[in-house]
Amino acid sequence: MAARIDHLVTSGTFSLDGGTWDVDNNVWIVGDDIEAIVIDAAHDADAIHEALDGRTLRAIICTHAHNDHIDAAPALANRTGAMIHLHPDDLPLWKQTHPDRAPDESLADGQMLTIGGVDLTVLHTPGHAPGAVCLYAPELGEHGTVFTGDTLFQGGPGATGRSFSDFPTIVDSIRERLLTLPPRTEVRTGHGDGTTIGAEAPHLDEWIKRGH
Repeated sequence: MAARIDHLVTSGTFSLDGGTWDVDNNVWIVGDDIEAIVIDAAHDADAIHEALDGRTLRAIICTHAHNDHIDAAPALANRTGAMIHLHPDDLPLWKQTHPDRAPDESLADGQMLTIGGVDLTVLHTPGHAPGAVCLYAPELGEHGTVFTGDTLFQGGPGATGRSFSDFPTIVDSIRERLLTLPPRTEVRTGHGDGTTIGAEAPHLDEWIKRGH
């Protein structure tokens, strides 16, 4: 039974530093017909639960703790019994949204998560947020897949102009942890359309000149 990627888009708001913006988020579900994990439980626990279609939810993985990526995580966890996983460097951000509900498990660089017979490796990629992570699954999809959250998008790095973010750090993360992956690796992002590592790699110098 082959693992697959299911995708839904949920809508809500992102709030930080006193501002609030309307956003659409990508929610990724990875698994087979029996079990799955959710990457970024954004906005709508009911829609995410429906998309699971009866499968056992093994874990809720947070690529980082901006509120638009975690706002539905506790409700989904309560409904399914799944554990919430977050890199500990993002706990200060998490507490801004969920001061009374801590994550259940810590993510660590190099950690391996297995679901539906597929291994996903946790890559700590700080910059957009201190505890930002990507998940790399070389056997998922035709040429491998990396789930990048808000670290790498089609057209460049995630934003670094707000609290808890840093442009040189995200550039280092992308250069050292993502652009070293095989060029045909599919990039599944936290917002918007996907891309490939090979499509983005030639533009690193342009991004650096452009700044955050």
